[in-house]
Amino acid sequence: MRICSYRREDGVIRAGIVEGDQVRDAGTAPWDPVPGEVVGPLHAVAVVAPVPAPGKVVCVGRNYAEHAAETGSAVPTEPQLFAKWANAVVGPGADVILPPITSALDYEAELVAVMGATARQVSEEHALEHVLGYTCGNDISARDLQFGDTQWTRGKALDTFAPMGPWIVTADEIPDPQVLGIRCLVNDETRQDDTTAHMVFSVARIVAFITESITLEPGDVIFTGTPPGVGHGRTPPTYLQPGDSVRVEIDRIGAIENPIVSPR
Repeated sequence: MRICSYRREDGVIRAGIVEGDQVRDAGTAPWDPVPGEVVGPLHAVAVVAPVPAPGKVVCVGRNYAEHAAETGSAVPTEPQLFAKWANAVVGPGADVILPPITSALDYEAELVAVMGATARQVSEEHALEHVLGYTCGNDISARDLQFGDTQWTRGKALDTFAPMGPWIVTADEIPDPQVLGIRCLVNDETRQDDTTAHMVFSVARIVAFITESITLEPGDVIFTGTPPGVGHGRTPPTYLQPGDSVRVEIDRIGAIENPIVSPR
């Protein structure tokens, strides 16, 4: 099943089920869809981020060994967690704003896991039972802020820095999230091209690790790390500029594309 969120003409955001090229209303919560009437064709529906206001946006750093190497970092022995907030979340096609406080805006294509059930101290063996499904994410990062502070929050959690979408593909259609091709294209040039099989820590391990200390609830999302090929790792570094377009593609899920813009 593909579950999206969409904005009605009156501004109310609803969940929807994507059936071919049609969207069926599904109530108020993507993690608890209730099929209703057909809203209209997908191209005419205002699709937003599949979880527009997650309670938690938990992110994992350096979760691909080659990405750790390109940033000059050691491969971690346990998942390295940091956070974004709901202010960072935008949907497919939405603007990503390059704020004036950074000159080092970067992309990070990531598989995002969406929680469908409360998870507290779950085992790795049973962790995926709590995952509703998966979507595409872009962990936009201001590298000068990220590495200039003593921790990563300011460089990672600015407004519009967490594009997600276009929908959630439910876990029954992706029983193994560690076999998915993942790519990032900037202005149609492939910059990242890898597979989730190369994650240092699997989605199941990440969920188990987080819930040792943090309760995850329905609608919480987890950015699971990015493969090599980010702009910061290129020689010389190549950062995003206004007018660029960034596309994240993940096999069996779909793609999101977002323009980079200057503040209005």
